[in-house]
Amino acid sequence: MLFLKKEDIEKCFDMRAAMDASLEALKIYSEGRATIPLRTNIPVPKAEGQSLYMPGYVECDSGKDALGVKIVSVYPKNIEKNIPSVPATMVVLDAETGIVNAMLDGTYLTQLRTGAVQGAATELLARKDATIGALIGTGGQAESQLWAMLTARDLTEVRIFDIDFDRASAFAKEMAEKFKVTMIPTQTAQECVEGADIITSVTTSKRPTFSSEWVKKGAHINGVGAYTHDMCEIPREIIKESDLIIFDTMDGVLQEAGDFMQPLEDGYVSKDKYAGELGELGLGKLQGRENDEDITIFKTVGSAVLDVYVAQKMVEQAKEQNIGLTV
Repeated sequence: MLFLKKEDIEKCFDMRAAMDASLEALKIYSEGRATIPLRTNIPVPKAEGQSLYMPGYVECDSGKDALGVKIVSVYPKNIEKNIPSVPATMVVLDAETGIVNAMLDGTYLTQLRTGAVQGAATELLARKDATIGALIGTGGQAESQLWAMLTARDLTEVRIFDIDFDRASAFAKEMAEKFKVTMIPTQTAQECVEGADIITSVTTSKRPTFSSEWVKKGAHINGVGAYTHDMCEIPREIIKESDLIIFDTMDGVLQEAGDFMQPLEDGYVSKDKYAGELGELGLGKLQGRENDEDITIFKTVGSAVLDVYVAQKMVEQAKEQNIGLTV
């Protein structure tokens, strides 16, 4: 069995590889060649925790099919023990034999593929000449979101906004040193968003993190953070005004993302406002950006198809390069 820590994955699998794998996974999903059961959530009341299981099987055109399950636990009291409160592990099986053949750091896998799916969408939807980025939120997903934006487009400047300006400043300084790109912490979301070509919001906010009035013509927007019915980081006005809206999975977004569910339930927009899935766009079944004035939106809530497929590609790369611990 192969064990891959975060450091192992970093050696053999970068954002470019993750973006390519994520788009391929969603193309397979949109073609109906993936089996992704509903997530199983097991409460553990004595420990005030819960354990979640996200399995999946993906048919692959080249190489081996992908089979696996990501296990994520939510144990808030772990903080008192100085251990992660949301530990995650990815278990990879050999699809030909059903035997477990690898285990990966599920936390880093999630961060990387969540950034990567946004990057794949940004690559397909943002203006080719985009140079200014805006990132709202500096939590655990923020670095991979930034990395993906910078991989998708040659940005010269990224504005950073967080409700805690000190946190935004510290994050901007760290990221400027890491990516060698100008990072500007902003005091307000308006400063962050106005004039930006690519806007990525990655928060758990229950109200919009920016105003539609601040969004310029031709901008591309990524909604990454909201994943429950009461979370709502993308303003409904920009949803109505936008020219194209694409989801990672239609079923997932319309069951989990409040910012896109609520306008539909209220009759503010009709379902045909939501064009389809990123996999369909990748397959050429949907029309993408038509001109430089279009405002485009991508929303992701994640899917086990991304975990399973990307993990399989990580394992293949690690084996090729003899990286990781084999037991």
